Amino acid sequence: MPKIPGKKRNGATHSSPYSKGSKPSASNAIFKMKTDIGQHVLKNPGIAQALVDKAGLKQSDIVLEVGPGTGNVTVKILEKAKKVIAVELDPRMAAEVTKRVQGKPEAKRLEVMLGDVVKTELPYFDVCISNTPYQISSPLTFKLLALSPSPRTCILTFQHEFAQRLFAHAGSALYSRLSVNTQMWASVTHIMKIGRNNFRPPPAVESSVVRLVPKRPRPQISWDEWDGLLRVCFVRKNRTLRAGFLGTTKVMEMMERNWRTWCAQNDVAVEEGPPEEEGQEGMDVDGDAPAMGDEVDEGEEEWGGIMDVDDGETPSFFQDELDEKAKLLNAKPGSKRKRKGKVAELVRGKVVRVLEETELADKRARMCDEGDFLRLLYNFNKEGIHFN
Repeated sequence: MPKIPGKKRNGATHSSPYSKGSKPSASNAIFKMKTDIGQHVLKNPGIAQALVDKAGLKQSDIVLEVGPGTGNVTVKILEKAKKVIAVELDPRMAAEVTKRVQGKPEAKRLEVMLGDVVKTELPYFDVCISNTPYQISSPLTFKLLALSPSPRTCILTFQHEFAQRLFAHAGSALYSRLSVNTQMWASVTHIMKIGRNNFRPPPAVESSVVRLVPKRPRPQISWDEWDGLLRVCFVRKNRTLRAGFLGTTKVMEMMERNWRTWCAQNDVAVEEGPPEEEGQEGMDVDGDAPAMGDEVDEGEEEWGGIMDVDDGETPSFFQDELDEKAKLLNAKPGSKRKRKGKVAELVRGKVVRVLEETELADKRARMCDEGDFLRLLYNFNKEGIHFN
């Protein structure tokens, strides 16, 4: 018969802290990671070293590190760079990374900035290395691209699906405003893929590391105006540009205001008053409805004012469109809509002319490449219409 197991004389059990295989519980950890703000610390020292090596650091470089966490990458950067500026949102993490170099010579070369990197005014830096919290991937990318002077290079860790959008080309499903902006202002290369188990705690998705090298010299166009045009074009990237511009009331009102501003700055007289009765020839777009020939892709609902953007922000004029439509739905039967004036008709005519001259009226934003958007912006500017 098998021997009946008995209690050990010293009373030791598997729940004893001295027993083999015991692991500290989460409650005994120093602090709990805040995954809701994207805290996934890179724990693989080999990958941490690879991030630093791929940056090509010089001894004179000032490095911006976004989300240093417990400092696993920070200490490796300090071995090669002149200075590290670490931006951290969590005060506990900021204290932890400071503690890593406390009492060492490297402490004088580490500056910790507490706050949200997207809302923080950043000092000058040469290189950016970031284990990016997934929630701020798009805003951080746009912020880095818009910086002037731009950094020499950026080594950024993103969610794998987000990284793929940076490389997407016109016509692909992932092509978006983010793709156009990134490829306009920088060259993008994929460095490596990182498995989820290399982080603590593991995220729900795989990660990828990309290198952004801003173009030098920078394209000689305004970032705000270029991005403003793309915001309008990618309201719904599957609609034609004709419907995107002429079929959205608030877009036309925004362009009218911008044209008035341009006229005031250039001493151009603006003729006010009601429009002529015969109207203006050109493309026919009835209010907010898509024009004839502007089919909506299968499975796509008619646009209701929500913008298909990458950073989660809806511009104010698109939010106003929602409010205006709500007022119209609640309006009394028989109430008349406000009649457009001469300026509105003039601006509409300019938009029609630009779309016809560029031959982009029936083209959808997802099918337009960088050259198409440049032609569009150039022709709008010639007509005195700006987007900043």
